[in-house]
Amino acid sequence: MKKILLSLLFLLLVSLSALAAKGHWVGTWATAPMLAGNNNNPPSPGLAGNSLRQIVQVSIGGNLVRLKLTNHYGNSPVEIKGVELAAAKSAGSNPNIDEGTSVKLSFNGSSSVSIAAGGMAVSDAVQFPITPRQNVAITIHYGETSSTVVSGHPGSRTTSYLTEGNTTDFASATKTDHWYHILALETMAEDEAACVAVLGNSITDGRGSTTNQQDRWTDVFSRCLLANKATSRLGVLNLGIGGNCVLRGGLGPTAVNRCQRDIFEQEGVKYIVLFEGVNDLGGTRDGILTARRIIDAWKQIIRIAHQKGIRVIGATVTPFKRNNYYSEDHEAGRQKLNNWILTTKMLDGVIDFASIVCDKNDSAALAPKYLFENDWLHPNAMGYKVMGEAIDLKLFSQTGPLAQDDEPDDEEVEGQWIEAENMQKDGYGLNFRLGENLMASGGKYLETVKNQTDASQDKADQLQTQIKVKKAGTYYVYARLSCPSFDGDSYFVSIDNGSWTVVNGLSTGGSWEWKELFKGQLTKGTHQLRIGGREGGACIDKLCVTASSTPPITIGGSKK
Repeated sequence: MKKILLSLLFLLLVSLSALAAKGHWVGTWATAPMLAGNNNNPPSPGLAGNSLRQIVQVSIGGNLVRLKLTNHYGNSPVEIKGVELAAAKSAGSNPNIDEGTSVKLSFNGSSSVSIAAGGMAVSDAVQFPITPRQNVAITIHYGETSSTVVSGHPGSRTTSYLTEGNTTDFASATKTDHWYHILALETMAEDEAACVAVLGNSITDGRGSTTNQQDRWTDVFSRCLLANKATSRLGVLNLGIGGNCVLRGGLGPTAVNRCQRDIFEQEGVKYIVLFEGVNDLGGTRDGILTARRIIDAWKQIIRIAHQKGIRVIGATVTPFKRNNYYSEDHEAGRQKLNNWILTTKMLDGVIDFASIVCDKNDSAALAPKYLFENDWLHPNAMGYKVMGEAIDLKLFSQTGPLAQDDEPDDEEVEGQWIEAENMQKDGYGLNFRLGENLMASGGKYLETVKNQTDASQDKADQLQTQIKVKKAGTYYVYARLSCPSFDGDSYFVSIDNGSWTVVNGLSTGGSWEWKELFKGQLTKGTHQLRIGGREGGACIDKLCVTASSTPPITIGGSKK
């Protein structure tokens, strides 16, 4: 009997391997994780020792699937005793499933898995037929895990069900409109199948849509793709986060910091839709400057996507007049950003959402019929329906070459540009960590590792470079930095082996920004600049030495 079972298991594995060899993994559903936060943590009785059923609606169908789970924001392991998939009988309004479809998942052959803090788990492939836009229930049975520091997605717009013990009985479950630990559901698909990954904020996340109705604009768009023969094998992944910003601040990791994980690490991405910026513009003191910086971020993402053979579609920022975000300055920024989206040759296509939902008598405002709770910012379900149905599906069946016009960055500062990693030589900077980031110039940066009260005399703790001055005068040294917190936002700076100066208060909230490190008189000739690490976690990407009192805005000039 044991031999028979082993033979059957072997045949099953061979069968799954053969199926996998005929296609590739494609995302059919995904969400963008973040730290759940106090207001969005799991309700009583908590996750530990209990069972959670979460419902998702997939985009494309398939027969072979796998599930990805995340503990990206956890500070302790997540212990999972078991996971099952089943066809759900609703889009979230109840926890009921079709019992006959239930399958158990395994992780490296085991029914249980422990996900380390910051880690991810990928299930083994399993036969589980799904149809387009099918509702799938994901049931997780937890062991030891935190219910206060949890990776999740607060804006699920879908009800989840939490019940005590290791059980599949959710009749008396506690309801919560959040997702926890689930990251992506993928299917093995034929070569022509692919997906569209959407990077967005609350308007993509679905604020204003109907809970348990799956009527976000991305859901409407997905149904349109499926109904169109030329695009019927394209999935849609909604990577929106409510309150998210492109550059800094907002809720969750910024778009520039999460695009690698949330977009480029998804399976089977053929198209990207960029639809963000309203939260940046609504909170800025300079709308035009913020628009320029968002454009710079979009250019970097486009370049990376094109290197990977991925097409990028830009979507215009929708109007927000009469919302607290509105001012003439903020509107000027929106107009600048949207004008670039509509006219640039770098994008592979445009979705003009702004013109679709605006008031035809005042294009700076939403049409009243599309208002959600009269906030003048978020469309309602009717607005999302119009947005999803108005998208030109021909954008997603392109076969020609990618957009190739790599227009220059909108940079007005002239100066000497120096890559930080090029200062790590001749024994200097050996104690800095060399890191990689898609949004860094050249894709690399240097991170301070040590915390030091006084400047170290060890050149391994210093970065060194030469400044070339053609004419005596006042000069500035700006550094492109990413300093996530006030506990890691300072450096020691020295010119020509002079005394060290502490430059503090350089926090950028985690995004890349130009900050002033030095201002002073320099004579004609060559000068030595040294930068010493002071607080761990501070990251430096690039330097600009210039006579301009205006810091750079974009990624900067030529690498040297």
